[in-house]
Amino acid sequence: MKLQELVTTARDAISVKRVYAEPYEKDGVTVIPAAAVSGGGGGGGGKDERGQEGEGGGIGVGGRPVGAYVIKHGEVTWQPAIDVNRMLGTIAAVLIVYLVTRVRIARIRAKGTKGTQAR
Repeated sequence: MKLQELVTTARDAISVKRVYAEPYEKDGVTVIPAAAVSGGGGGGGGKDERGQEGEGGGIGVGGRPVGAYVIKHGEVTWQPAIDVNRMLGTIAAVLIVYLVTRVRIARIRAKGTKGTQAR
């Protein structure tokens, strides 16, 4: 893939159409889904010792839903998407840190109590 083609492909892949989906309407309520989209790319070219030229590159694009704008009776509200997997992962990490910290504090207190009893 030529470098110019790569730039064009990346520009087309990371566009507002990836962030906001087509609005849809039902029973007088319009919903516009939104996503967080990120991407990156790189490329380069060069010559080898025989004078042969080459170039190449690649892109990566990712996205996840973040919520939707809801239009009802002329008022716009934001309804965030809840990523249950991310939420459970965060809760699990906090719980593990809490339990590890609690055990360490208990050990320190137990050592401190033994030291004062010996006096």
